[in-house]
Amino acid sequence: MSVLFQDREQAGHELAKELAKILKKNQKNSSNSANELIVIAIPRGGIILGDVIANRFQCTMDVVISRKIRAEFNEGFAIGAMMPDGSYFLNEGITQLFNISQAYLKKEIDFQKKEINRRLIEFRGDVSYHDKLEGKIVVLVDDGIATGSTIIASAKWVKNNCNCKQLIVAVPVAPARDDTVNKLASIADKVVILHMEVAFSAVGQFYRDFDQVTKL
Repeated sequence: MSVLFQDREQAGHELAKELAKILKKNQKNSSNSANELIVIAIPRGGIILGDVIANRFQCTMDVVISRKIRAEFNEGFAIGAMMPDGSYFLNEGITQLFNISQAYLKKEIDFQKKEINRRLIEFRGDVSYHDKLEGKIVVLVDDGIATGSTIIASAKWVKNNCNCKQLIVAVPVAPARDDTVNKLASIADKVVILHMEVAFSAVGQFYRDFDQVTKL
């Protein structure tokens, strides 16, 4: 598979073009305004795309502080994700496949909950999102989908807890797996994926420059 994007910034611009078509169509059918739109970025890579998209539509950007629930055998491998309100999503297929113990899951979940609270204070100054998303068209953005755990958990959190008007999930790349896309489609009002690939190994394979983002 060849490289699709020079970097996250270019991917953000490409995603903004596609979102513009959807939002323009929405405006024809309702009284939506730019003030109703908010971009929620998933750290770390999603922040760069989120900033590009928010600038394109002249709207507010915020971040959702979620944390991966890590596999015991590999801390870089996500078996789930935790959200700011303490809710979490577990990939049951993976936890069963690798026989992840309940004792380990409880320990990991407790640790990630404390880490989320610490980061909410450090980076947002507040552990609550108050009514910031209420009545808004929320565009949830990341630089790509790997296991899907984080973005599924984030989408559920927005849809179930924030009383938003509409949820649009937007990513440049994702694996061509029906289960991940179908889960997102069942949660969000609209899912925008620029490219889906069968031979998917990592999000970074589609970017020429995929340096680590160190802001969060």
